[in-house]
This record gives sequence, structure tokens and C-alpha cells, in this order.
Amino acid sequence: MRMPGERVAIDGPAGKIELAIDHPTGFADEGALESARGIALIAHPHPLFGGTLDNKIAQTLARTFAELGYVALRPNFRGVGASEGRHDHGIGETGDLVAVVEWGRSRYGALPVAMAGFSFGAYVVTRVAEVVTPERVVLVGAPYGLVPGGREYFTGKVPADTIVIHGENDDTAPLANLLDWARPQDLPVVVVPGADHFFHRRLNLLKSIVKGQWRP
Repeated sequence: MRMPGERVAIDGPAGKIELAIDHPTGFADEGALESARGIALIAHPHPLFGGTLDNKIAQTLARTFAELGYVALRPNFRGVGASEGRHDHGIGETGDLVAVVEWGRSRYGALPVAMAGFSFGAYVVTRVAEVVTPERVVLVGAPYGLVPGGREYFTGKVPADTIVIHGENDDTAPLANLLDWARPQDLPVVVVPGADHFFHRRLNLLKSIVKGQWRP
């Protein structure tokens, strides 16, 4: 049995941050969370193109981590939903996610922090990982370099055990760009044949990849 999800508002650098919380499978009450495996920070795609915490991939990642025993914290970026502030191209958003981690540790204790992000959220997670040492990172559809639409991402290096998942036919964050980023790091990439940026009809496969590569 899993505790019902929550939506709360916490304080962030630009005002209130709307936050969805997915509790771990097997935890029926708040007190049981003392035994949670860790905290999982989940970041959604680009807010200027419809990305919210209700994005299907963000939800899938949150459910995956809940099934792995983590408390999954899934915030809305600034200016989205009930989150205050204005879009800041990943800079202010980085500080917002750090604030979410700090809030999570104040509520649930000094647990390990896993981080996962999709698209723009994956980019922001790489920035957060430079500030907060992660237990492990999952990146789905991560952008790098100049992408269609004229946006450019200077995505940094990530830990060697990062799980990187990308669609073969991703035309939003091209696979070729991602490989250019991964190659100097000797970082393996899981390429899903035929998948587009949004992994249509492949969400269960996405969950299986993460769970299959996670430490027992």
C-alpha cells in the first residue's frame, strides 16, 4: 500500500514552489517514511513549451522511484502552475531545485538524493548535481548544444554511473548532439530504437530500464 500523493507549496528563491510528492510503495503512514530509501528529485520538461510536473515522463519517473522505495519530489518550475516567479533559462531553476532538496531533507531526514530529469529538466538536474552530490542521476532526452528552435545548452559532465536514456528518433534533443556530449566522458547511452523525444507508447520500457539499472 502506498500513501496518497500530496501537493504542497514550499518557499523558494523566487517565491512559492508547487511540489507533488509521491510516497514510496509499501509505506502506509507518515511515520513509516523514516525507513524510506532516499529522496528522488524529479524535474519536468521545458516550461515555455507546456512542461509541467504532470508531464507523463516526469510522472513515470516519480512512480518508478516510489516503487524503488524513494520519496519522489516533483516540483513545478518557477512560473508554472502555482509556482511563483518567471522562467530563468535554467539558472534560477537550479536554485529552486536545490531549495526543494533542502526542504526534503528537513522533512524526511538526511537521506541520499537521487536526481532524474526529462529534457530541459535533465539539463537543470546536471546543474543541480554540481551543487548537491547525488546518489545517482537519471537523464531522459537530455539536450546538448544547439537544438532545433535555436536554444543552446551547455550541459556539463555527470557522474560515471549516470543512467542516460535517449530516443533514436528524437528531433527535439537530437541523439547526435547527446552522443557528442557523452563520448568524451566515456558515458554509456541507452538508445531506445524508434522512440521519439516523448517516448510515446514506451513509458513502461522507460520504467523498466531505470529499475533494471538501479542498485538493489
